[in-house]
Amino acid sequence: MPGERRQQLIDTALAMNRSGINQGTSGNLSVRSGTGMLITPSGIPYRALALEDIVYVDDSGQPDGARQPSSEWRIHHDIYRQRKDAEAILHAHPTECVALACMNRAIPPFHYMVAVAGGKNIRCAPYATFGSQQLSDHVLQALQDRKACLMANHGLVCLAGGLEQALSLAIEIEQLARAYLRCLAVSDPVLLDDAEMDRVLLKFKSYGLQD
Repeated sequence: MPGERRQQLIDTALAMNRSGINQGTSGNLSVRSGTGMLITPSGIPYRALALEDIVYVDDSGQPDGARQPSSEWRIHHDIYRQRKDAEAILHAHPTECVALACMNRAIPPFHYMVAVAGGKNIRCAPYATFGSQQLSDHVLQALQDRKACLMANHGLVCLAGGLEQALSLAIEIEQLARAYLRCLAVSDPVLLDDAEMDRVLLKFKSYGLQD
């Protein structure tokens, strides 16, 4: 099973880059493993990854293996400790999400599919230096009652019940970010009200992209 999960991480990392939501060595992926996690290593192109390059990090945050874990391992580690529903975590730098994040803008309920991330908007966590505990703390706050958030001047984080679901969610949010930016180029879009978003969230409890 550990070898299978390592291969799934590599396959999903390659799919993430093929989808266009991430490029180069930016971004990272993890999956819960026992009381710890398996996570992509720091600074190695996904196309060059071998099974032994995937890093196991235990529940105290200690890595095991020849490689160093991704610089954002704290975000993954802290999410797994606080969110029992998280089985896989994806962090990437999708272009449209990054554009909004660089304006420190959340994605409001301009479209009902915003609810796919679990709430009435997709928050933007405040900026902090990459790899820092402060950034992880900001992300955890922005993810309260949500499955995804933007990270100011940085990127996107998603959590899900599996790697495939995490990737699907990230792609959906990038599409929403693209549509929102196109609206903003013309005018502020009309937003759905709280009552409608409550109805949508209720329907989304059985929606296909939800866990």
